[in-house]
Amino acid sequence: MLKYAKCLFLLSMILFLGSGTFSAQVKKGQLIDGIAAVIGDEIVLESDIEDQANYAKQQGANVGDKCDFMESILNNKLLIYEAKKDTLVENRSAAIKEMAGTKYSQILSQFPDEKAMLAAYKFRTSYEMKTAIEKIDADNYYGQAKYGRITEKADVTPNEVTDFYNQFKFQLPNVKDEVSLSKISMFPKISAAHKKEIVDKLNKIKEDIKKGDSFESQARIYSEDEGSAAMGGLYKNINMGQMVKPFEAAALNLQEGEISDPVESEYGYHLITLVKRNGKKYDARHILIKSTPNAEEIASTRKVIDSIRTLIMDKKLTFKDAAYKFSDDKSNKFSAGIMTNTQDGSDKLEKLGLDPTVSYQIAGLKKNDITEPFQQEDQQKRKMLSIIQVNEVIDAHQLELSTDYERIKEMALNKKKNEIVEKWVNAKIPSIFISLDNKYKECKFHSNWLKSSVVTTK
Repeated sequence: MLKYAKCLFLLSMILFLGSGTFSAQVKKGQLIDGIAAVIGDEIVLESDIEDQANYAKQQGANVGDKCDFMESILNNKLLIYEAKKDTLVENRSAAIKEMAGTKYSQILSQFPDEKAMLAAYKFRTSYEMKTAIEKIDADNYYGQAKYGRITEKADVTPNEVTDFYNQFKFQLPNVKDEVSLSKISMFPKISAAHKKEIVDKLNKIKEDIKKGDSFESQARIYSEDEGSAAMGGLYKNINMGQMVKPFEAAALNLQEGEISDPVESEYGYHLITLVKRNGKKYDARHILIKSTPNAEEIASTRKVIDSIRTLIMDKKLTFKDAAYKFSDDKSNKFSAGIMTNTQDGSDKLEKLGLDPTVSYQIAGLKKNDITEPFQQEDQQKRKMLSIIQVNEVIDAHQLELSTDYERIKEMALNKKKNEIVEKWVNAKIPSIFISLDNKYKECKFHSNWLKSSVVTTK
């Protein structure tokens, strides 16, 4: 039953930026790949199955039964095939292709050069790698879009939720220790004197470049952007809208080879030169000096956030209002400061999955307790001061209707959606060309994938 709690198309979601499980580099004389199945004009390669199995295992899914796993892939491919013919599914091919180029550039920025990146991801050419990114993103989009179209009207009543629970309650997973938290974070304010020091440093670098030093060499020496410093500050094939607004505005107002004055952004101060512009894409180099707060600036902000904590503790201000008024964390500023689960969007967070700094700060706290101000870093490694309120402490338990209704409702709804899609698949199969490799002819599929004599042999 538990397989119904996951979306039917989950197994196709190989997230390229976080996965290195791509087909091995092809050698001369080597068999490139084998075709496992054809659904309409959609092809499933043996390497596709291996890659998706690896990803599914990483996500904790059980792929022990090759027939069940293969059927999930076949269902996905049928969804994708039909989505591309559905006039109500927006054709995003151009946008997906452009985004593939953006992702390629983002990955490239993490390597010293293109050759090193291609070797790491086991591709021979940039074209192969971009094509792989585009294919995965397209499959994800079209599979999810068609799944959504088929199940858009699905819903479950309270009675159906209760029936689902009564039928499967002994198979439902246990909930681990969880908490519900709210957070207020503030970035230390950089003093005017500190800002001038950074700007003066960049202006000195600019003067040295004008006197003959290369922008590339100066970026390697001085830039604090880990993603581009090793490549002389270079970002290639930047799409409009990809960079933060101050950076892009400055870059696109330059002539090729021209150098900007210091430009402030949320990351610090940049010196930018436009290398090349081609339509909606451009290449640029930059030198970044981060606005890293000093001890005095951190101490000043600590006093401010501590005074906010005191107002909350004295009931003169609610945590919700304080988050809206003072927090610099845009991810939860407008939602009472509530920290959300990135996987399901809920406010319940597994204790074992918390950031170690947060876990340490809330250790031993009870409901409504608030931490002392503490220092941490955001995803861009910028220093910030935070306070956290514990809203709920939820001990490990088995799912129950009284305490976990919304979770159980979501499982019941997923089961219903998958049944709707399975019925839709069975109705579509008779009219679709299907060819399966001979190795799957003994499978007992739920749907009639072995409907005819179009099973290939080797």
